[in-house]
Amino acid sequence: MMNPFQMKLFAAAQRTRGMLVVLLLLFAGTVEGKPHPACTPPPGSSERRQILGALRHEISRLHRLDVVFVVGFLKVQDGWAWVETRPQSPDGRSRYEGVSALLRKSGGLWRIAEIACSEPDNPECLDSPDYFRKLKMRFPALPLTVLPPDSVTGSLGK
Repeated sequence: MMNPFQMKLFAAAQRTRGMLVVLLLLFAGTVEGKPHPACTPPPGSSERRQILGALRHEISRLHRLDVVFVVGFLKVQDGWAWVETRPQSPDGRSRYEGVSALLRKSGGLWRIAEIACSEPDNPECLDSPDYFRKLKMRFPALPLTVLPPDSVTGSLGK
């Protein structure tokens, strides 16, 4: 049996342990729940290679072209990526129409969510003032911070 002093020490230890558990849970929730800021993966990074590899695979599948990308814009956040590229042949002699795409990371792999249509005067394509607003409607979880700033302010009214 514990004496009164031991009982007070035991009760204080239980309260301290309980507060530690609560603080750890709060801290873990804050870390997990806080979105990561949008960033541009640096050239040569694994994430950049994976994103461009998924896009390269899709271009090869659709057009039977072996390409390398000159990246004009690339932003990544929370499993979403927007990329704007100028594809060219590996030797740089042939250059192709620009490709913009939205990618989503799923099951640890980057996958094409949508390749932007680039036909001029088509209201469903990239040149349309409503393109990014409609893109956000199609993909509600898409963080706006991965999209080009001019496109977001122009079509979403921000």
